[in-house]
Amino acid sequence: MTRHTPEFLRARSSNLSLRSTALEQSTAMRPDIVIDNTMDAKDLRPEAFTKPYLEFMTENPTVFHAVDYFKQKLLKAGYKELSSRDSWIGKLEPGGKYFTTRNGSSIIAFAVGASYKPGNGVAMIAGHIDALTARLKPTSKKPNTHGYVQLGVAQYAGALNETWWDRDLGIGGRVIVRDPDTGKTTVKLVKLDWPIARIPTLAPHFGIGMTGHNNRETELVPIIGLDNGDLDSAAAPEQPLGAPGSFVSTQPPKLVKLIAKQLSISDPSSILNWELELFDSQPATVGGLDREFIFAGRIDDKLCSWAAFMALLHAKSDPSEGNIKLVALFDDEEIGSLLRQGARGNFLPITIERAVEALASAAKTPFGPGLLGQTYASSFLVSSDVTHAAHPNFPQTNLAGHSPRLNVGVALCVDASAHMTTDSVSMAILDRVADLAGCVNQRHMIRNDSRSGGTVGPMLSAAMGCKAADVGIPQLSMHSIRATTGSLDPGLGVKFYKGFLDHWDAVDREWRN
Repeated sequence: MTRHTPEFLRARSSNLSLRSTALEQSTAMRPDIVIDNTMDAKDLRPEAFTKPYLEFMTENPTVFHAVDYFKQKLLKAGYKELSSRDSWIGKLEPGGKYFTTRNGSSIIAFAVGASYKPGNGVAMIAGHIDALTARLKPTSKKPNTHGYVQLGVAQYAGALNETWWDRDLGIGGRVIVRDPDTGKTTVKLVKLDWPIARIPTLAPHFGIGMTGHNNRETELVPIIGLDNGDLDSAAAPEQPLGAPGSFVSTQPPKLVKLIAKQLSISDPSSILNWELELFDSQPATVGGLDREFIFAGRIDDKLCSWAAFMALLHAKSDPSEGNIKLVALFDDEEIGSLLRQGARGNFLPITIERAVEALASAAKTPFGPGLLGQTYASSFLVSSDVTHAAHPNFPQTNLAGHSPRLNVGVALCVDASAHMTTDSVSMAILDRVADLAGCVNQRHMIRNDSRSGGTVGPMLSAAMGCKAADVGIPQLSMHSIRATTGSLDPGLGVKFYKGFLDHWDAVDREWRN
C-alpha cells in the first residue's frame, strides 16, 4: 500500500492547480467521459471525472433521476435490461452485460466475464443513492397564512435540520399519470430545478432565536408562493383541481398546474399520485484557491455510488476473465434499508441467484444451493459509502492515524462493534488492490467516545456469507443540505473501484495459492 506521507501529500497539493487546468482543458469540449475498457486503473486520471460528476449531481437531484441516469448510461454502453417478471433462462451468457431495477429507485448492473464458469465468484460494489430530503405529504396543500402559499412536507431520515433554513429549494421526483383515452398508467419524472420553495428564518430581533425551536412540523414549513386574495372581497378563492376526493384536489392547485405543464399533461386530473421531494437547487461546483473542493448537495451518497458505477463502465473486458463484475445501488439506506428496494431486501441475493441459475443452465451445469454456496464463497463485497474527513475546526473529533484527508484516496472503514464489515483479511485484500491500481488507501475509525453510523455492508455480507470490507470517500458536513469533498475524490474513487473490479480475480488467486 502507498502511504500518504507528508512528502506525498505536499506533492499532491502542489499539483492541484495544474490538475485544475488539465480538468478545464480535458472536459470543456466534450459532454461526457469517453469510456475506455482497455485502460489500466494506474493510467486513469482522476481530474477527468470532476466535471462529469458535477453535471451528474446538478442534473439528477432525486433517487429516481439518478436511476434513470444510470439506466441510460448502461443502455448506451451495450447493457441489456432484465425484467424481474421474466425468466432469465436463455438470456444470459458469458461476455454479456446486464442490469435490472426495482421500484425505479434501486439498480443492479453486472458484466459476466467471457471465461465465466458456474461457481466462479462475483466482485461486488454496493452503495446507496438515497439522500436526506423532505418529501411532500399525501395531502400537501395547506391553508394560506398571511398571504403565503405553503407546502406540507415530511422529513426523510435526518432532513429538515438546521441547514435547511434559507436555502433555495427545488421540487422533483416521479409522477403517476393515467392516460384518459387508453387508461394506461405510466410513470414520468419531473424536475423543477429553480428555487420554488424556501424555509425562512426569523429575524433575531424577536429574541427567540432565528430558527425558533426548530420544530419540524410547525416551523419548517416551506413557502412556495403568495396569494393575497383574501384582501380583495371581490376576488374568488382559487378552487381545487379535480373531483372532490381526487389526488390533485389535495395538492396546491398552482403546483399541480405547473407540474402538468412541465410534463405536457393537458388534463391535470389525470395525475393519480406522485412522490416529490425538496432539494437544494444550487448547482454542484468546485471551490477553493486551486479548485480543490467540491461543494454540492446530496454528496451522501451520490459520490461513492457514482464512482462505483463509472468504475463498472470503465472496467476492463479481458477474454480471460472468469468472474462477474457487479455494482448494486440501493434506496432507503438512510432509513434502515428495510424495504424491498433497500439492501435488507432480497434484491442483490436474488439477482445473483437468478444470474447464476441462467448461466448454469446455458452451461448445462446443475443449479442448486451447492453452486450458490460456491459462488458466494468465491465472491467479495466492497460496501461503499461516504466517510468522515478530518475536520479542521473540530480536532477533538479526529482520531490520529484514522482521519482521512480529501484528495488523497478512499478510506478503509473499521468499527470494532461491527457497524462496518471490514476485518484484517479484507483490509489486506483491498490494500493489495490499491497497490495494483496505483491508489492510496487511507484508514477511518471513530473515537471511542463517538457514535458510528452504519452501512449496507454488514447486512449484505451476512445475507450472502461472502468476504467484505467497508470503503468510503471522505467528505465534510455529512448530513448537511450541502457538503464538501475533494475535487479529485470522485476520480480517485473511480480509480480504486475500477482497480478492484479489474484485479479481484488475480488477488483472489493469490489468496488461494
